[in-house]
Amino acid sequence: METSFHMSLPCLSVRETKSFYTNNIGATLGRETQTWVDVNLFGHQLTFIKAGKFDFNNPNYVFEGKILPSFHFGIIVDQKVWNDIYGKLKNLKLQLVTQATFLEDQAGEHNSFFIKDPNGYMLEFKTFKNEGETFKN
Repeated sequence: METSFHMSLPCLSVRETKSFYTNNIGATLGRETQTWVDVNLFGHQLTFIKAGKFDFNNPNYVFEGKILPSFHFGIIVDQKVWNDIYGKLKNLKLQLVTQATFLEDQAGEHNSFFIKDPNGYMLEFKTFKNEGETFKN
């Protein structure tokens, strides 16, 4: 069995969260009730629990001249999937944040963009130029 990741996060609206992840991102749903939902994000389990806004004040940080959110989570996909999702979200006229290439011409070169979900979480989509360089120094 391939290892997958699980993260549980509070959400403001189960309905809006389900709509965002299925209609905009293309994720599928797993188990759900009126107060929580499991989202299948490329084989990884995100559980959103209706619990109100999670409030924490983490500052942004600067990486290669770009201001990035210090708290975010994301998914690493291949270039085709990244292009498809980026194009879809851009066509939907959703606000994409900080689309850029990082570590250009270095180990770990990758393209990233961020989008805010309906709960205020920043979701990053990342694709590496060379797939085997996710952890390479």
